[in-house]
Amino acid sequence: MPSKVEQVSNLIVIVGPTAVGKTAHAIELAQRFDGEIVSADSRQIYRGMDIGTAKPTRQEQARVPHHLIDVVAPDEPYTLANYQAQAYAAIDGILARGKRPFLVGGTGLYVRAVVEGLRIPRVPPNQELRAQLALEDGAALYERLRALDPDAAARIDPRNVRRTIRALEVCLTTGAKFSDLGRASPPPYSIIQIGLTLPRPELYARIDARVERMMADGLVTEVEALAAQGYDWKLPSMSGLGYREIGEYLRGEATLSEAVANIKRNTRDLVRRQYAWFRLKDERIHWFEHAEVEKVAAFTAEPCR
Repeated sequence: MPSKVEQVSNLIVIVGPTAVGKTAHAIELAQRFDGEIVSADSRQIYRGMDIGTAKPTRQEQARVPHHLIDVVAPDEPYTLANYQAQAYAAIDGILARGKRPFLVGGTGLYVRAVVEGLRIPRVPPNQELRAQLALEDGAALYERLRALDPDAAARIDPRNVRRTIRALEVCLTTGAKFSDLGRASPPPYSIIQIGLTLPRPELYARIDARVERMMADGLVTEVEALAAQGYDWKLPSMSGLGYREIGEYLRGEATLSEAVANIKRNTRDLVRRQYAWFRLKDERIHWFEHAEVEKVAAFTAEPCR
C-alpha cells in the first residue's frame, strides 16, 4: 500500500476508451500542473511493443516523465499485484518530488487496483497448472470457474480465457476465491477521476485512422521482429490486440487487408467493453468530451486552490 506521504495529496486519474485522446490530454495537463504520468495500460508494459500499443513516443515521453512503460520483456510474467505495487511506488516517488501524479490508461482493472486498493492474492504464476488448464475448452473452463467462484465468473468475459485461467489458478492453488479481489482497502489519496468520451461515429473514425497510421509506421515490421526474437504467438503479449491479427497475416491465415479490418473491428469491440467498465453513470468519474481541453484543465486545477 502507498505511504502516508499521500494523505493530503491528489491523484488525478484519466480514463476512457482507446483512441479517445487520453495521452495527449494527460501530457498537456501534466505540463500545466507540474506532473508526471503513471501508465495504466496492460500492453504498454512490454518492451519492444511500441506501435501496436500506441505507446507514447520518445518525444512525448521527453515532454513529461512517464512511469510503468517498458517494464518487462514480452515473455516475462507480470501480474496485477506487480502492477499495483509498482504503481503505488511510482506515485510515492512523484509526490516525494513535489510533483502531481496522473494515473492514465484504459485498462480498467489496473485503474481499479490503484484507485480502490484491491486486496490482490499474491499467488505466483503456476506455469504447469496454466498449461494443463490451457488444454481444456474455454467454455468448459468458464463453467468450472462458475462452479468454484460464481462471483468471479460474473465479472469475467467468458471469451477471456486467459483471465478465466488466472482466476482458476488462484482458486485451485489457494483454496480461496478469486472474487476476493473485490475486497478493497482504499488508498489514502484524494482522488479525482476524469473520463474522456466521444460520440461513437467520431471515435470509430479515430480508431480507423489510428490503425492506418500504425500500419504506415511499421506495425508489420514490429511484429515480424518480435517473432524473429522467438516470442511465442500464444504469449499474452503476442496475442494482444493488433499483434494477434498481424500474426495471423504473417502465418498466412489472413490477408493483410483482412488483418487490418480485423484490428479495426476488434478495437471497436474493446471500446464497447471499456465503456461497460468505465460506466458513464459512475458518479466518481467526471466525464468530458475530447475537445473540452480547457474545461478539463479548469476542473483539474480546482484541487490546487
